[in-house]
Amino acid sequence: MGAGGFPIDLVLFGMIAAFLVLRLRSILGKRTGFEPSQGAGRAAPRSTGTVIEAVAEAPSVPARKVPDPAGQVGQALVRMARIDKDFTPERFLGGAEAAFVLIVSKFAAGDRDALRPLLSPDTFATFEAAIAAREAAGETQTSEVRGIQEATIEGASLTGTYAEITVRFVSDQVNQTLDREGRHVSGTDAVTELRDEWLFGRDLSTRDPTWRLLQARSA
Repeated sequence: MGAGGFPIDLVLFGMIAAFLVLRLRSILGKRTGFEPSQGAGRAAPRSTGTVIEAVAEAPSVPARKVPDPAGQVGQALVRMARIDKDFTPERFLGGAEAAFVLIVSKFAAGDRDALRPLLSPDTFATFEAAIAAREAAGETQTSEVRGIQEATIEGASLTGTYAEITVRFVSDQVNQTLDREGRHVSGTDAVTELRDEWLFGRDLSTRDPTWRLLQARSA
């Protein structure tokens, strides 16, 4: 025992047990994901990705890749920063990653109120139609982004003060759809690597800082 009669060996056993639990919870297996629709290039249910067989030792920090400022895409980003003094490609990617995780989870949950301010009107209409079809069929979907491996700015354009940026995400997700009796419809409860390209847009002259999702598709 330690000072004051406290059993140090129990503390050590507790620490070892916690470590083992974390290791077991980090085991990755198979899985399917969340995907945009093919019609009009906007979002809906999704196809399978690469199955991962590995053990995650610790959460990884996403690799954020920004284009060369001298290139065409980089120059568009430079012009955006001249209009919006708070804009930087790195800061944008941080927000895009957060939006990606939130939109995937809220679409699966059918949370229309949470999705509406994050999507353009056309994209929201497509998401809402997919949610309504799922509800009518009595199906439930679970989607969880376990981690984002990479977020890369693939394209950027500026028309007047309206900016659009395309981001490629490489993520590890768990996606599964069940029917009203709890039977498997699609996906899996394991983890799959998915690649997506999402197009975000925003008028840089407004006070609203929200970049809304305009298009989502598999990369």
